[in-house]
Amino acid sequence: MTDIWRSTLDPVFYPAVNEVQAEASGVGWAAIWAGAVTAIAISLVLLAIGAGFGLAAVSPWPGVGPSATTFSIGAGIWLIVMQWLSSAVGGYLAGRMRTRWYSLHGDETFFRDTAQGLITWALATIVVAGVAVLISALAGFAAPPLPDDPSLTAAAAEEARKAATTVALFTGFSMLLGAFIASVSAVIGGRLRDRHP
Repeated sequence: MTDIWRSTLDPVFYPAVNEVQAEASGVGWAAIWAGAVTAIAISLVLLAIGAGFGLAAVSPWPGVGPSATTFSIGAGIWLIVMQWLSSAVGGYLAGRMRTRWYSLHGDETFFRDTAQGLITWALATIVVAGVAVLISALAGFAAPPLPDDPSLTAAAAEEARKAATTVALFTGFSMLLGAFIASVSAVIGGRLRDRHP
């Protein structure tokens, strides 16, 4: 069985003296979990710091502090930077902490490191989204129902819709860029891992 598998390899890239283990997994789950947990922890720390900055900037008195638009833009920028930093560190750790893959072509190592970072980002994102949905659902059950607001106009509803659309689009683009950053960081970490056995 091993001879059949070995005969399908390109001898230029995989000489007979270098054995490639057919059973070895291309995914290091321990490194992925470590990167994801680290990314989540960094997100929580940066979220707390951002909340502190935000609470220090706002004021309950009218006309004091930043406007709602300025505050929203600042909060959005902070959330984007927070997501990018946590993705970069989580992806880097996933690449750096993986086991060394011997006798692989450079393109295969690059692909595996990229996948390692992407899976780390995806795992962290799914865990955070799941916790957010759970907290939101529990808060919805605990909160009393809101009365209908007769002062809500069509213009106000349209403004709220536009704001929600903008937030959703920026969040989606930020998450895509975060996935890319995690993948690139994993490649950087993986290359450093291979240079230092």
